[in-house]
Amino acid sequence: MRFIGFIMFFIYVYLEVSFFIIVANTMGIFLALICIIATSILGFSLVKSQGLNNLSIMQQKIANNQSPKNEIFKSVALLFAGFFLLIPGFLTDILGIILLIPHVQKHIVEFIVRKIPITSKFSSSQTHDQDSDIIEGEFKHKSDE
Repeated sequence: MRFIGFIMFFIYVYLEVSFFIIVANTMGIFLALICIIATSILGFSLVKSQGLNNLSIMQQKIANNQSPKNEIFKSVALLFAGFFLLIPGFLTDILGIILLIPHVQKHIVEFIVRKIPITSKFSSSQTHDQDSDIIEGEFKHKSDE
């Protein structure tokens, strides 16, 4: 079982280096390196701006007592996109850019939300059901003296 991760890593490295060689033969090594660095910088700035926008949407939903679960999953997709964009290589850059597309994020979030049952309670009312496990009361702390 340990060797599967090891083999997958070397397959990834082989594919990444092969793709870099193909691109470098087409465009030139210097231009290929500039493209990798540029996509890392561009991807980082895009993830930062979209992440801050997503954070403000989450704060608004929490303030309106709505569930921010879709935005949380979108934030995870942005985190992975940023991670893939920061790793040098064209294949990971392509995967990171795909994760930055809002339409793709929407489908990923909908897929995850359907697969993972998440319940949340966002309500401002103080009413409790009779079947609730909450017991209200008062207590006083007395010392053992």
